[in-house]
Amino acid sequence: MRQRKLVRPRLGWIGWLLLGVVGGAALIVAATPMGRYLVRGAWEEARILSRRKSIAGLVADSRTPPATRAKLELVLAARKFAVDSLGLPTKQVFTKFAQLDHDTLVLVLSGTRRDALVPASWWFPVVGRVPYKGFFDFAAAARAERDLAAEGYDTYLRPAPAFSTLGWFNDPLLSTTLSDDPLFIVQTVIHELTHNRLYLPGEAVFNESFAEFVGNRGTVEFFLARGDATNARTAEARWTDERLLGTVWERAYREIDSVFKALPYAGAARANSGGDSVVRTSRLTGRDSVYARVRRLLVDTIAPQLATIDKTYGARVRLDNAALLARRIYATGLGDFERAWERDGRSVRRTVDRIAQAAAAGGDPYSVVR
Repeated sequence: MRQRKLVRPRLGWIGWLLLGVVGGAALIVAATPMGRYLVRGAWEEARILSRRKSIAGLVADSRTPPATRAKLELVLAARKFAVDSLGLPTKQVFTKFAQLDHDTLVLVLSGTRRDALVPASWWFPVVGRVPYKGFFDFAAAARAERDLAAEGYDTYLRPAPAFSTLGWFNDPLLSTTLSDDPLFIVQTVIHELTHNRLYLPGEAVFNESFAEFVGNRGTVEFFLARGDATNARTAEARWTDERLLGTVWERAYREIDSVFKALPYAGAARANSGGDSVVRTSRLTGRDSVYARVRRLLVDTIAPQLATIDKTYGARVRLDNAALLARRIYATGLGDFERAWERDGRSVRRTVDRIAQAAAAGGDPYSVVR
């Protein structure tokens, strides 16, 4: 078997100078926990970027398996559609492909207090404060989850198949995404490219829910434009299911929030003794009653309506504060986005343009949608 000749990149003196500056900064930054986390993230991103191969080249390569070639062609088509029909900036995102060594890219941790709808949050440069944290180091993710639980949080640790650097790097398509079905691949491409059009620092819920709307509605438009009525119908059905579940999560949030507001703590801090201990017990009991009602709603009413999700979903889905807030990140105001799309003549591009222009001007982004 022929071996490929390894070619070392020529950095030049400017490249070596930059490496020296970055290396020196990394040594300083690595002295803090956040610094070590960022250094690890940068290292993993560099590894991913180093494995990139041109998607166009892989499509043209006769050695590429036909099934893989078909999915890569779909990525290029979805990317072109995002530019031409949806007006999303693509830069060089998803022009490359990277094969990972494992089927999980990153673990995402979120947490919410058991007795209050107060999420744990983390601050990062550029993106601001967000209610989740990604870990390339799975052991570190498990430790962080244990620490959150010990502090009185419900925790939710789950895998994520893709992420966006908001256009800072040439994000490649990852093998974790390519392994899924064609509809999910198209939805992922459009979702992630939406962040290049609009990403408001500190507004994670709006950013992700907006991208969910654009990704799902854009996927329907994509397959319709290709004359693929079968996949368009399936994409429409998936989006209907997501909106239906979104109403459940919003209802659960409102009811639990009402329980907590009706049973306020006496002091600013939560005490483990005296009156506040009684209040905490009552809050937890009220919360659990809401989740019991939500479970019945999911099993008896929602599950029979689901077209693309297993009917057993309602009986097995996890219900606690962390899981609820994690789902709400991607499912808040989906009905509002849908109604905005209806008002805009069922044009995703017009809705994206209007919301992006108005939201970028400041103010509550959801008031813009409504």
